[in-house]
Amino acid sequence: MKNAVEAIQAGAADYLSKPVSPDELALTVRRVLNTAALKADHQFCKARLAAQADSQRFMIGQSKALDQVKELINAVADSDMTVLVLGESGSGKELVARAIHDQSHRTKRNFVAVDCCTLQESLFESELFGHEKGAFTGADKKKQGLIEGAAGGTLFLDEIGEIPPAIQAKLLRVLETGQFRRVGGTKDLSSDVRIVVATNRNLKKMSENGEFRADLYYRLEAFTIAASHGERSEGW
Repeated sequence: MKNAVEAIQAGAADYLSKPVSPDELALTVRRVLNTAALKADHQFCKARLAAQADSQRFMIGQSKALDQVKELINAVADSDMTVLVLGESGSGKELVARAIHDQSHRTKRNFVAVDCCTLQESLFESELFGHEKGAFTGADKKKQGLIEGAAGGTLFLDEIGEIPPAIQAKLLRVLETGQFRRVGGTKDLSSDVRIVVATNRNLKKMSENGEFRADLYYRLEAFTIAASHGERSEGW
């Protein structure tokens, strides 16, 4: 009995007295495994709740609009759906994207944010998809693109309405097949990346006017979150 008490104090889950019957051993093992599973589930739920609270720590205020945004984030976060975040500049679109990432199963991998307005059109494709050595003047070595850099995590494309038509077609292929090619490459590559995009422009109207690919727009708007100031009483 003294040895059993010492074993329990040292971290043993249970103990059995000799002689041990097979039925008693099986029952004890099942009980220990069930207890371990319950503890693991409890820790997982605590971690997810902590991540949710942390990712939404900058969403301050009380309003129906803000509550709706949080509900939508919670609903879509743990899926792999592409999300379109709408809102004027300064309305917190990247905060929404980060909250989606933090509350997803991808939270331990990279969150890569790209402002499409700041990339020169001539370099956009190389930045997004990467390039092979010798693909163009100055390409003295192979370069990994942002899609590869975000593999397993989330790629956030801010101001998606600014990307050139040729890049729109290639982005659509990534969304549809998960495949892409580096600039100058001949081999299809795959990347397990979740894409969240944002814009302050009216993509629907742009698609109707031929300024934005309609097929890409319909792919993006399957799940939309409006990160506008709405009825909020305080800032995000």
